[in-house]
Amino acid sequence: MSWSKLKQNLESFLSPALNERVEFRATSYRYLPDKSGNCYLTVDKKNILNMSDTTGPIRWYKTEQEIKNDPELYIPISVEEIEAVQKDAKSTIPEDRLKVIARSRKISELAKELLSAQAALSKSNFTVAATAFLSTSIEQSLESNDILLNILALVGKKRILNMSDKIKLKHPAMQYFYELRRSTL
Repeated sequence: MSWSKLKQNLESFLSPALNERVEFRATSYRYLPDKSGNCYLTVDKKNILNMSDTTGPIRWYKTEQEIKNDPELYIPISVEEIEAVQKDAKSTIPEDRLKVIARSRKISELAKELLSAQAALSKSNFTVAATAFLSTSIEQSLESNDILLNILALVGKKRILNMSDKIKLKHPAMQYFYELRRSTL
């Protein structure tokens, strides 16, 4: 599919409130046909998500420690996770310490997932992900591990309700576009 047709299809999925604000852009190389162009998303004419540029306004993590030490990251801990720590310890541990251990375990697990997804995003092919988005349901795109599919689903026409807890566990790029979408409701 040509870029202009793909862009037109993607724009048809945009929420009316975001129609003038979010743009899909691409560069191409006329004299280098084997080199793919660069695709990126802009919001209010500002480059927000460029998969090959980690200096944009969206936070890109470099290490697991950065994720663990980020005070803005909210990590909910369930009773089952606390009970799993208690079961693994096979001894009596104070309740507050169990919560700290469970949170640390969950942060480590989420940090690995986040870094893996971020690495995949920086290597992703925008046109492949966009074409996949056009052929799947919004729910499948939101549940996907592909950050780009998640973002494309968030800027769509469907209302995004009761997702704030889920979004807090996602990559900052997805959180940005979720807040952008919520601000238009």
